[in-house]
Amino acid sequence: MKNFISNIRLPWLIFTLLVFSGLVKLGFWQNDRALQKEQRIETIAQLSQTQALSLEKVLSETNEINDLPITMNGEFDNEILFLLDNQTNKGQLGYRVYQVFISGEHDVLVNLGWILGSISRQEMPNVQTITGKYQLSGHVRKIEKGIMLMEQVLVKKEWPLRVQQIEIDKFSTLISRQLLPFVVYLDKTESVGYEKNWQPIVMPPEKHRAYAFQWFSLALAWILLMIFASIKFSRNSEE
Repeated sequence: MKNFISNIRLPWLIFTLLVFSGLVKLGFWQNDRALQKEQRIETIAQLSQTQALSLEKVLSETNEINDLPITMNGEFDNEILFLLDNQTNKGQLGYRVYQVFISGEHDVLVNLGWILGSISRQEMPNVQTITGKYQLSGHVRKIEKGIMLMEQVLVKKEWPLRVQQIEIDKFSTLISRQLLPFVVYLDKTESVGYEKNWQPIVMPPEKHRAYAFQWFSLALAWILLMIFASIKFSRNSEE
């Protein structure tokens, strides 16, 4: 009987510690995310007081370029249009519209804003490419890859093209032109485009800390539960 108990306790202990360490790790990860968001909010506030940089100056920057204010001169490609799927706005489902902007020798993807979609997945929104020359003001944004259950396969059929995620490298291959490794999000003051409802910080630091507290609480509850179960099991085995 004692050998049986000993054989159970070691795997039980390993399993308990693995779950506990995993929950604690998730808590620290959420706390780190909160700190990152706070630093980014502070950076955005500082950058909002600075003068917008030209595209050439942004490209020559050696420091972090995320969230930098930018101004560009050029014209839109009147053929290429991407629609980012599953984008909500005030409870309505729609798309974010992205079009290639040609500024000098550079091609950059521009977020033109949000448009309402159709209930039918077979029906694409009636959106046309923007044509002509413009001077645009916006902010640089590096795209963070989201979690996807399946790899996005892009096949050029007709424009606009519905996509599930913004992937600069794949877009460049698809259109046979090298896009710059970031997207320019137009300022809300820009008249060109559609509804400018994007937020640089989707989940505030407070929410990350709330999640961190939940993970730490679960870790504590788990370890207490396992201690209680271990004591109870030991008592029952001695009877």
